[in-house]
Amino acid sequence: MSLASNYGPAAPIDEAINVLREAHSKGVTLFDTAEVYGPYISETLVGAALETVRDEVKLATKFGFNLTEKNGLDSRPDHIKWMVDGCLKRLRTDRIDLFYQHRVDPSVPIEDVAGAVKDLIAAGKVLHFGLSEASASTIRRAHAVQPVSAVQTEYSLMSRDPEHNGVLATCEELGIGFVPWGPIGMGYLTQKLDAGTKFDSKSDLRSSFDRFSPENLVANQPFVDRIADLAKSKGITAAQLSLAWLLAQKPFIVPIPGTSKVGHLLENVASTAVELTAEDLAMIDAAVSAIAVHGGRMNEVQMQVVEQ
Repeated sequence: MSLASNYGPAAPIDEAINVLREAHSKGVTLFDTAEVYGPYISETLVGAALETVRDEVKLATKFGFNLTEKNGLDSRPDHIKWMVDGCLKRLRTDRIDLFYQHRVDPSVPIEDVAGAVKDLIAAGKVLHFGLSEASASTIRRAHAVQPVSAVQTEYSLMSRDPEHNGVLATCEELGIGFVPWGPIGMGYLTQKLDAGTKFDSKSDLRSSFDRFSPENLVANQPFVDRIADLAKSKGITAAQLSLAWLLAQKPFIVPIPGTSKVGHLLENVASTAVELTAEDLAMIDAAVSAIAVHGGRMNEVQMQVVEQ
């Protein structure tokens, strides 16, 4: 997502492709994109970068928006079946490994959505079905029609809703993989943000998120500092601690940190070698539980399409 201007201006094409290829060379095998990123830009970059190693990676992309002048959510079965061919073309592939509904469409029964993806799986265009920002009940209903392979939602040390709303427990019960997006707090836990950070209102979604207001950047500094202190005691960065913490929660969790810089990519990949003990995890939980996070996950418009 960060390659296609959602967290600031889009990365130059050559740099974006270099980051993707470097990720593959360092052992990354899951690449997560979406039709709406750009729109179309991210899928096009992923396809161009990974075409020659297609059989060595898994490609995940997402449907669920109408990108014509109508705009808005659109998970009608005929729309899903129409738009998948564009995804395949941009990704330069004959199959999509994991096809997520990007946001639940309240106007279309989830059973119909699951049925449409089931048809695409039967046709060989899609291999696995996923849901993003869906509630536990929706996950169960979809899973009854077409097994859900993965559920994606925001989850990090700063956003722990899946632990309390039944989503993580449902995934564990049904054998569904869990894919946290924003695993480094949408950049908060990189220690690169402060009260003076400016977010481009045209290219950075965070510019309208309450958590990223100047006031809350200041208010949340103690939280970031505490994570940084814990990371320093382990000889790692706050970002690495954040990713290692997620990996230690459940064996079926696969976080998807995004970056447009090779340096950050290497830092993220190195987190897979970090081992957190039960004592470390207890210390982290105690530390973050004692400090409030200020500001909600996203803005009101974004949250309207997140199932509660």
